[in-house]
Amino acid sequence: MILPIVSYGNAVLKTVAKEIDKDYPNLSELIDNMFETMYTASGVGLAAPQVGISIRLFIVDASDFKKEYPDSEDFKKVFINPKIIEESGEAWLFNEGCLSFPTLREDVKRKPNIKIEYYDESFAFHSEEFSGMNARIIQHEYDHVNGIVFVDRLSQLKKQLIKRKLNNIANGDVEIHYKMKFANKKKKQ
Repeated sequence: MILPIVSYGNAVLKTVAKEIDKDYPNLSELIDNMFETMYTASGVGLAAPQVGISIRLFIVDASDFKKEYPDSEDFKKVFINPKIIEESGEAWLFNEGCLSFPTLREDVKRKPNIKIEYYDESFAFHSEEFSGMNARIIQHEYDHVNGIVFVDRLSQLKKQLIKRKLNNIANGDVEIHYKMKFANKKKKQ
């Protein structure tokens, strides 16, 4: 089932999400729905807060980047109760987008290497290191479960320059090809 993605301006995107356990109701179904939603919206990552559920869960599938970043081929994972233990390396800029911010893309600096602990969809524990594009996608989604959105990582000046675009997104004044729930608009698209 395709879930509506919440837009910028919705309080759930600015809330630190709660940890869950293996008995979380309908977890497998939620994960399947999130993958279907992400693929329909042409995304490479999706966090539960982006579908209005404030839990520490996100999914990634970076295979769209496999031409430019060969490590991203077959990089499809579920992260439950993630905790980034370490970020290292010289930060690099990349033009990021976000399904909760349709039509908006901005350069964001992130470190290229991470070490993360998490549980997968079977609640098996993992401690792994990722780098490059895979690390960036994880960091972006990890921010979501911590109540941080990618525009929070921009300078104050840049935030002022895109203020009108942000208001348009919150109000639903953007063209989209996927189901959304806008912060300041009652009607779903």
